[in-house]
Amino acid sequence: MSWFTGFAIYLTIWWTVLFTVLPLGTVTHAEAGIDKGDGGDPGAPVDPKLKQKFITTTWVSAIIFVILFVILHFKLISLPPLPSALQG
Repeated sequence: MSWFTGFAIYLTIWWTVLFTVLPLGTVTHAEAGIDKGDGGDPGAPVDPKLKQKFITTTWVSAIIFVILFVILHFKLISLPPLPSALQG
């Protein structure tokens, strides 16, 4: 696996983990009993804590990537070869 492929896989894992972490621990305005007034969405989070969620996403993604890298590097799971037309 080249560094570019590894980076692309890590980014894909990072975005997937981000979308699973985002809803955790959020309190909406409706749940907190805060009136948003005109035009406000009552389902919007009061304090989204994005910095904490980005840090959590980064380390969880790193753990998942390392596990995937070890599995592929030591060939614990073999992937099928690419067809000859796709190999270049």
